Amino acid sequence: MKYRAEIDGLRALAVLPVIFFHAGFEWFNGGYIGVDVFFVISGYLITTIIISEMSEERFSILNFYDRRARRILPALFFVIAICIPFAWLWLTPNDFKDFGQSLLAVSIFSSNILFWLESGYFDTASELKPLLHTWSLAVEEQYYILFPLFLIVMWRLGIKWILIFLFIAFLISLGFAQWTAFNSPSAGFYLLPARAWELLIGVFIAFYLKYKTHFKSHTINQILSLLGLAMIIYSIINFDKTTPFPSLYTLIPTIGTALLILCTVPNTFIYKIFTLKILVALGLISYSAYLWHQPLLAFARHRTFEEISDFMLILLCITSLVMACFSWQYIEKPFRDKENIISRSKVFVFSILGIFLFSFIGFSMHFKEGFEERVSFSDELSKSFKRPSFENCYDRLFSHSAEEWGCNLGIDKKNIDFIFFGDSHSLSLKNLIHEKAEKRAIRVFYVGVSGCLPFLGIYPKRSDQYVNNCNLLNERVYKFAKKNKVKGIIFVSRWSYYTLGDYNFNGAQFISSKKDGPFSLQHSIETFSEAFNNTVKAYNSIKIPIHIITQPPHQRHEPESAYFWINKEIGSIENFSVKKSDFQKLNKIPINTFLNHSKKINLYNITDLFCDEILCPIGTKSESFYYDKDHLSSYGANKLEETVENIFSNKNEY
Repeated sequence: MKYRAEIDGLRALAVLPVIFFHAGFEWFNGGYIGVDVFFVISGYLITTIIISEMSEERFSILNFYDRRARRILPALFFVIAICIPFAWLWLTPNDFKDFGQSLLAVSIFSSNILFWLESGYFDTASELKPLLHTWSLAVEEQYYILFPLFLIVMWRLGIKWILIFLFIAFLISLGFAQWTAFNSPSAGFYLLPARAWELLIGVFIAFYLKYKTHFKSHTINQILSLLGLAMIIYSIINFDKTTPFPSLYTLIPTIGTALLILCTVPNTFIYKIFTLKILVALGLISYSAYLWHQPLLAFARHRTFEEISDFMLILLCITSLVMACFSWQYIEKPFRDKENIISRSKVFVFSILGIFLFSFIGFSMHFKEGFEERVSFSDELSKSFKRPSFENCYDRLFSHSAEEWGCNLGIDKKNIDFIFFGDSHSLSLKNLIHEKAEKRAIRVFYVGVSGCLPFLGIYPKRSDQYVNNCNLLNERVYKFAKKNKVKGIIFVSRWSYYTLGDYNFNGAQFISSKKDGPFSLQHSIETFSEAFNNTVKAYNSIKIPIHIITQPPHQRHEPESAYFWINKEIGSIENFSVKKSDFQKLNKIPINTFLNHSKKINLYNITDLFCDEILCPIGTKSESFYYDKDHLSSYGANKLEETVENIFSNKNEY
């Protein structure tokens, strides 16, 4: 295959946005599309090599896997080996166990499946997972196990039938991606069936350029290559974490990449840019840069107790490129050099040994529960990090029958006394409410759903809630309350999640009064106030008291990580606890909204249960109030005993 320097320039365009996205730079909220650019490039390059060799009747499946092993494994194993000692020193037992699971999955090219299975609202923040980025390698390797075998079997039928079958596969995969984007976003993001169509775009380009030529019109090449670049840049700037992905939206960067591969020919403006030495050099080290950036950023976030500054993030990005230069020169190149003493048999032995070694290490980390003996947590402290059990009583599908869309707490009797409704924060209070309701011989109907603000008339942008229809669920709860004439409804939520998000004013789940938006920070804040006003009016009209419990102080640090460093006598509880003033700023919009309706609702502001005048402690020396940054542990939830008692006794009923 003839070397195309502009493809390396395109690789640079792909890898840099991914690095800046994971670093958290606002201008690169859609930088994750760099992976999709890589998929198209990979589909094009690999297919070009395969069909060229097959047309000359010299294709060998062993040669193909030899090339893949030389390309992927040496640098990957090197990065993993460097990560292990840092993981031992800096990761908590739970995080170290998770790291071990990902290490095992990476070794057998199934990390995409692992991250799909463990993903969700309660999962460890993705930015803290050193090997999260390997999901894309797994997708590619799974694809390239199947694709050459398909071509070998189908080659004798001719190019026409190959392309027909591939086009059918393309449509099925794209359709599946569109469906999962709104029904199972995590599966769509991580799994091959929803990603194969992106690689197939590159495959189609390879077939086209094998049997055709680039467009002969300079004007067409000039216009289409500029359009391709514009489509990618548009995606980087305008897409964000809430964009349904992969989906039809993904056609924008992938078709843009296809146009660049097809039309970036000599004398075009884009060709001159992409063949600049600096971009070609970045493209050459792009694979190693991709491998290095996520571990560097993740470990820095584990080790840094304060928010990482932009200067430090830039320094980490530069470091990933420096490390990439090293591994390109001394790891990648020697293994790729076929004239080197590293023969095919040695590559296969190296690959098998590496897979077994890292699989064994990863399994040991999992089996030994993250080597808990590395730290001396008390039993009480360890238990306080545990997440509440769902117990078939949370995140149920809204389309189920009335007996299955929620569950009963307290005692089993005919009449329902209270409804308890909220997002993931409600799960922390489930056991406490059950115990108190049981003692008072009352029945509480519980509805808890991730990311669903319990206000009437709202539509979330978050794709899973868009499909699950949080709007419909709120209507259903209201009708259920009216029908059963309950004594009150209790709302619990991470209220700031729907207004400002977190302390950086990022990560908010935008909501709107209209199904298709607009979705923006300002509109979300306005919708929050408007929806709450409508909710109060609706429940007041049927004379059902509303009980609002405010959210606990949002911490800046994962509790297990905080106590891990406290245990090492690096920092104290005070160092790892959020300032009360910071939390009050984050919580200001919801609190003011509730206070504006104080005569029509029962408001339980729990801030002072967790805060003194200056700090909101993450816990005591022996137990944590939280199991992650914002969800209460069972120990923390017990601080609301009197609050729940007051609700059930209706002491504060308006």
